[in-house]
Amino acid sequence: MEISIRKATTKDLPAIHQLVRELAIYEEAETEFIATLKDYEKDFDDAVFSSFVAENEGKIIGMTIYYMTYSTWKGKMLYLEDFVVNEAFRKKGIGQMLFDAFLKEAQHLGARLVKWQVLDWNKPAIRFYEKNGATIEKEWWNGKIYFQKQTK
Repeated sequence: MEISIRKATTKDLPAIHQLVRELAIYEEAETEFIATLKDYEKDFDDAVFSSFVAENEGKIIGMTIYYMTYSTWKGKMLYLEDFVVNEAFRKKGIGQMLFDAFLKEAQHLGARLVKWQVLDWNKPAIRFYEKNGATIEKEWWNGKIYFQKQTK
């Protein structure tokens, strides 16, 4: 199987959007996935986020979405918002290839750390991150405020 990892372009956004939907379904939260493809296109064009894609035979089979943020204690930080490989292609090393590209990008951009969230029940993801030397924090709680009503 020939896999290429590359930075995403605008033409990849429909596939990226669909992979995020797959992730939302996996996390049993599809009704919370309200960002449209138009949202993705505008925000990608405005450089709100960047992405790497994994491609096989011209088809996008995995991706990461990330953006620069800031840690007041550490400095520049690259945040991994989403990371998914199509279920049919998991356990083939593609996730590691995508994660490695993300880590290399963070170093290239001068980030002092990378950060992400993982659900406490997602044991395969936790094992993957720990295998890569990650610290999984359990003492911080997430806070959020929605400005738009969640609808189907």
